[in-house]
Amino acid sequence: MTGYLNRIGAGKILINKEPLSFDWTPDSLVGRDNELGEIASMFSHIENHNSSCRAVITGPVGSGKTVLTSRFGEDLVKYLDGKRKIVLAHVNCRNHPSTSQVLQRIALILDSGHPERGLSSGEIIQSIRRNLLSHNSHLILVLDEVDILVRRDNFDLIYKLLRIDESQERQGSLSLILVSQDSMLLKLFEPAIISRLGASNILELKPYTQKGLTEIAKQRADIACRSGSINEKILEKIGMMAADSGDARLAIELLEASIRRAESAGRGEVLIGDLEQSITRVTSIEPSQVDGLSKDQKLIMLGLCRRLKKESEINTGDAEKLYRLVCEEYETKPKSYTTFWKHLKFLENQGLIETRGGKSNIGRGRTQHITMNNVAPANLASRIEIDLQR
Repeated sequence: MTGYLNRIGAGKILINKEPLSFDWTPDSLVGRDNELGEIASMFSHIENHNSSCRAVITGPVGSGKTVLTSRFGEDLVKYLDGKRKIVLAHVNCRNHPSTSQVLQRIALILDSGHPERGLSSGEIIQSIRRNLLSHNSHLILVLDEVDILVRRDNFDLIYKLLRIDESQERQGSLSLILVSQDSMLLKLFEPAIISRLGASNILELKPYTQKGLTEIAKQRADIACRSGSINEKILEKIGMMAADSGDARLAIELLEASIRRAESAGRGEVLIGDLEQSITRVTSIEPSQVDGLSKDQKLIMLGLCRRLKKESEINTGDAEKLYRLVCEEYETKPKSYTTFWKHLKFLENQGLIETRGGKSNIGRGRTQHITMNNVAPANLASRIEIDLQR
């Protein structure tokens, strides 16, 4: 009866799952040598104990922003070993979208025993600085998806961090790397912040090419899989399928899905058919993407998710009714239909939903039908419900 469990841990193809994680940082980055060199030039004075550096990195989803900053940070720590003590802190502002949450995360990275409550933002910043001084350390802080923080809590925290050493005898406590999908990130800031960041300290990553995506798939497959289990044609097909988006995450996801299908079939080799089953997957959407939505957008998504767990699509009229029911459940006044419609278009632009035109069930008019092909509605519903109950 339990024979089907024999495939668990069989590992006919996969011998190391870690390289198939989006968070895994390879020893060398495919096609990003020039970009690493540009960041290094922005940090050319980092060896000086009184110096702090700045960088702003932008680029579309899957262009390698996070892995680039991780590789640079880890390499820099090794390079400066014995010259300057560096502490790396990577904070994703989608998961920590407020000033207090970001500061608390930094403080806990530096000191796991830091009190979780009772301190103002200014007090936590000074606590961070004292910790760095007492350990003779320099903090390189990466604020990933920082535009979410700025849009929610304005740019006050960025300004305070840039001024952390102002009026202090000792300088060089903190270097800052801001990461965002928004190429117009600097326009969110006032001139004083742009001046401190340095208008020239901007690096914009381009989407990966088909060749780059193929090389990324090959790099991960070589480390993750048994030799000979995935041939070059499969890897080239992955690069081709992901090329329209230039999204490395999609290439990695296609690789992982094809391996899983081959092993589920009991084979030790990936076939082209294993990959072609994934061809309908055209974007890379993470459940955490809903964390940065406004409350009304989350309420709309919750109504959609609840219905789309049971049905393949829903029309906009029913979607609005569900939104109003969810608003009532969470004691929130619903927005007008115009605003509701604008939120729907935003959700579509984010890739969270898809729409198609169709005939209305009432009269001769037309309506929009909403589907959710890139994420599991049940997972999103649970995530949103937990967030709204906080």
